[in-house]
Amino acid sequence: MNRASISELLTNALSLRLTPIAVSLVDEVPAGVPAHDGRVAAGCMFWERAARGTFATSAPDHELCAIGVHTHALAEPSPSLAGELSRALAVMADLDYVRPDEVAGIPALRAPVRHVVYGPLAESPRDPDVVLLFADGRQGLIVAEAAARIDGGVAPALGRPACAIVAQAVNTGRAALSLGCCGARAYVDALSDGVALWALPGARLADYAQAIGKLADANRVLGRFHQLRRGDVKAGGAPTVDESLARLQN
Repeated sequence: MNRASISELLTNALSLRLTPIAVSLVDEVPAGVPAHDGRVAAGCMFWERAARGTFATSAPDHELCAIGVHTHALAEPSPSLAGELSRALAVMADLDYVRPDEVAGIPALRAPVRHVVYGPLAESPRDPDVVLLFADGRQGLIVAEAAARIDGGVAPALGRPACAIVAQAVNTGRAALSLGCCGARAYVDALSDGVALWALPGARLADYAQAIGKLADANRVLGRFHQLRRGDVKAGGAPTVDESLARLQN
């Protein structure tokens, strides 16, 4: 499966409203990929912008959010970045939002990253390191079932900061769920109250996609099975499984 066909499978199987987003961590920007133009308040805003086209970023593009620079281990940050990170963490500690002893538990990439390339999966110039999916509860149910099948265990659910989901997926090689953080939910319109963010490691993307496709089909069939069964019981019946299956087939 190529990247375009995987993107189509994921989009159709899950009925995604936002195309799957490819995230690539690179030392050199692929030929033909433009640098991001403009300033954003936080690097998580790149996820949503990436649905409109592919672009490359580096540390200066992310530096209005010191936490994001930290989780992505972006190389060659501005000299002032360390002070901004310390100040941000101090404010969070004062609010009892992130305690000092919790900082080490925040996932961060293990090796410095010079550039992060974002864009639609279908047009990614290389195999991505991570693919991001914005999914509501029904869509996330299917992704969770597929991730458990491929990874052999339940995916972790992360809270703050949302950007740490990229490092979580890269460092572990397993899918992860982010419930977002108050910052990401302020900056990213796609993260509405009913939506969360999934990260799928690029190395096994085809496996996840195939599992999602099969489980989406199964969920549609079983969902109808249970709807019919609910109606029959409400009407006073006590159907067996075979009787409900017969109803489904008819």
